[in-house]
Amino acid sequence: MKETIKYSTCMRPNPMNAEEEPKAYAMLQSNGTVTLDELSEHIRRHGSVYSEGTILGVLKDMVTCTREALLEGNYVELGNLGKLKLSINSEGAAAGKDKDGNDITALQAFTEANIKSLNVIFEAGKGLQWDVTKDVNFEFTISRKAQAAAKKAAKEGKTNADWSSAEEGAEGGEGSGGGSADGEGGGEG
Repeated sequence: MKETIKYSTCMRPNPMNAEEEPKAYAMLQSNGTVTLDELSEHIRRHGSVYSEGTILGVLKDMVTCTREALLEGNYVELGNLGKLKLSINSEGAAAGKDKDGNDITALQAFTEANIKSLNVIFEAGKGLQWDVTKDVNFEFTISRKAQAAAKKAAKEGKTNADWSSAEEGAEGGEGSGGGSADGEGGGEG
């Protein structure tokens, strides 16, 4: 059975070439968020022999154990769901002088103070990969900001909406836009 994905469009410049004309890209429109409790109930409704509470407990334990495994320097493989791994973000260090005025290289200048954050990278497994020609239908919808402008106008009894604050390119939607190998467009919405 094909699932339907709602999207709107937005204009995005090419970050690698500011002089190039912006192009239109798709932006996913989220229907909301499914919480861990809701996911547990959903799993139970699929005929699980385990109670919602048991499923929720296992999922919470999985989060704790996944965190521990990642912090121990491991990748965490979750079968068809995918793989998790840590990535480290740091500020660059430059060559300079140490506290005694001696020349030091950039590698010598780098310290733990340059490390700013850890991020988790998720690589989707086969269970979360789709063939957009076989598995998905796409449905165009107006952006969330445009929907908000229309609702505001309707509540005020107007027959026309002010779209000036609902520009498609200024949208904060869910997911990412398009993009290509040459680095144009794309990014989070």
